[in-house]
Amino acid sequence: MITAIIVEDSRLARLELKSQLEKIPYVHCVAEAENIEKALTLYQEHKPDLVFLDIDLPDGNGFDFLTQLEHAPYVIFTTAFQEYALQAFEQDAIDYLLKPYTQKRLNQACEKVKLITQRNTNQNSDLSESLMTLASQFFVKDGKQCWLIKLEQVERFESMGNYTRVYFADKKPMIYKTLAQIEARLPKDSFFRISRQNIVQLNTINNIETCSTGGLELTLNSGAIVEVSRRQSSVFKAVLAL
Repeated sequence: MITAIIVEDSRLARLELKSQLEKIPYVHCVAEAENIEKALTLYQEHKPDLVFLDIDLPDGNGFDFLTQLEHAPYVIFTTAFQEYALQAFEQDAIDYLLKPYTQKRLNQACEKVKLITQRNTNQNSDLSESLMTLASQFFVKDGKQCWLIKLEQVERFESMGNYTRVYFADKKPMIYKTLAQIEARLPKDSFFRISRQNIVQLNTINNIETCSTGGLELTLNSGAIVEVSRRQSSVFKAVLAL
């Protein structure tokens, strides 16, 4: 069962969406809010898997709401404004529904969430290995080259579809594991997923700056520059706060 909250200022729109969700058996709406302030309270109370999020709200916009969350949920935007679609997907939105949307279109969006949650559950259940520490070693073979790498040597992991690129020293071999599979084994106090594409080792961060997109830009010890998504920036700041 996927738990969800609705963040929408229009009462009629909330009623319509709730009615449509009742026809999707694996999605359960646990709460609804008409503004950001109430949505934040309800989110902390229910910790839902999914948020149906309007953009134009009385006390800000949907993006303002997302930046205040400590942990990023799955998000499906529900809005009448087409021009925010690119920004929404930059925030790792699952889907972007333009009002008025049909039951079929809502079903398709929810199906995406269902498939992602099932995939993540299956990947985690397949990981019989224990959590790694910085002292843990792992073997990598890329072409004819082989390495035995200590986890503390790794600067970052980068998603390449079903493969992941491992950055250490001046090397960047590929391994046949998804970023989600690798993330499940990493020590959470040493590594942080800054976006859908990258996980960085916190000890390798040399400099942090704000970038034009509203997110953060990290300079790593190697000189590489990687961006923390706007959605993950608030979580990143909380992790490093005193």
